[in-house]
Amino acid sequence: MDQNKNMVKPITQFACSDCGMTYKKWTGRCDGCGAWNSIQEEVPLSQGPSKKSLGTMKGKRMALTDLTTEETPPQRTLSGLSELDRVLGGGLVPSSATLVGGDPGIGKSTLLLQAAAAFANAGHSVVYVSGEEATAQVRMRAQRLGLGESSVKLAAETNLRDILTTLEAEKPDLCIIDSIQTMWVDTVDSAPGSVSQVRASAHELTTFAKRFGTSVILVGHVTKDGQIAGPRVVEHMVDTVLYFEGERGHQFRILRAVKNRFGPADEIGVFEMTGMGLAEVTNPSALFLGDRDAPAPGSVVFAGIEGTRPLLVEIQALVAPSQLSQPRRAVVGWDGSRLSMILAVLEARTGISFQGLDVYLNVAGGIRISEPAADLAVACALLSAREDASIPPETVVFGELSLSGALRPVSQAENRLKEAAKLGFTAAMAPKGCKTGDAGGMSLRLLPDLITLVGEVFGAG
Repeated sequence: MDQNKNMVKPITQFACSDCGMTYKKWTGRCDGCGAWNSIQEEVPLSQGPSKKSLGTMKGKRMALTDLTTEETPPQRTLSGLSELDRVLGGGLVPSSATLVGGDPGIGKSTLLLQAAAAFANAGHSVVYVSGEEATAQVRMRAQRLGLGESSVKLAAETNLRDILTTLEAEKPDLCIIDSIQTMWVDTVDSAPGSVSQVRASAHELTTFAKRFGTSVILVGHVTKDGQIAGPRVVEHMVDTVLYFEGERGHQFRILRAVKNRFGPADEIGVFEMTGMGLAEVTNPSALFLGDRDAPAPGSVVFAGIEGTRPLLVEIQALVAPSQLSQPRRAVVGWDGSRLSMILAVLEARTGISFQGLDVYLNVAGGIRISEPAADLAVACALLSAREDASIPPETVVFGELSLSGALRPVSQAENRLKEAAKLGFTAAMAPKGCKTGDAGGMSLRLLPDLITLVGEVFGAG
């Protein structure tokens, strides 16, 4: 049997190089523009079957620009909530899609209702669509927050076709969808909240935002791991992804940007949960530190950076004899594997062992730290708790710890020191080589490695 008979023959196409008119066979003169000898054979876009590939038909040519093209920056709309505007990168961008996630009951709906009222009071048209609550429940929350007089338009609906029809007629400046997991598209044969429904709903709402210039904010549920539930592709569809974090036992809430196409992707805003809703915290360092007049073993103040904001937090450590064959290692607000690394470096490089000891580490205030610059502060807290030696309360600590026991300099050391000096701190411990600038008049102790820290500061090892 001849195998050549089963092969698909490529379709030859001819096109005019002047006007683009296509022909199935070559001819000398173009019927479209009248040019002679302008028809040339064209290579098809795809050699596969026409039903499963692009085939031979070609589309329109794109308009290409170079990197030197000057584009005006997007015009932003301020909400009146400075902490929210900070996280968004300086305000809300028209035609943008923002995804906000957080644990149930953390305050997502409260925050967005306050933001909707702030935008409406600034003269912008706002539509708030709730798929989880009736409009009466939203009104009751607005009355409790003192927002009953705001000109926010409410709706309780989950059918996306009806929502988009209403939005196209209203043409609001801002639309809030609470939440994306409750929306359903009638062309998708699955239940609301399923992967296909969430993907389709997010795609339609994001496309609507780009077409009509409306800013869309989507509320997303999170899993027990803290990630936004549903397909990860939703986070790639939107322009900005925000996480609303906080511990239920603390009054502080952190709004953290993890993706932002219009601003920094690591900025945070700090709020305090009160009886009248979420209040902005303009100086979070002072509240996270609290009252620290009396020195205490295991307590160290870390000068960190969250986005563009210097932030001082207290790191607390407790080391106690263990009755277990496998001592406990409990961490709140930090990475547990990084704690294990620091304990191993302390034992390998300084000879100080934590075997047979329970180790508890806590970041006070309910905030979570992911910055490597906290290594030195954690090491100081562990040594202080083990040796029962207090760090002076007017001292801040920051620096990254390497596996060799050396201390590595960190960025923005001058901003950390200025923030500490503004709050009344007079001394700092940092790695040797940090660019400290004028240090705000603080007394600096620059350390090259862990051995120097153990010998000079704690007199151990």
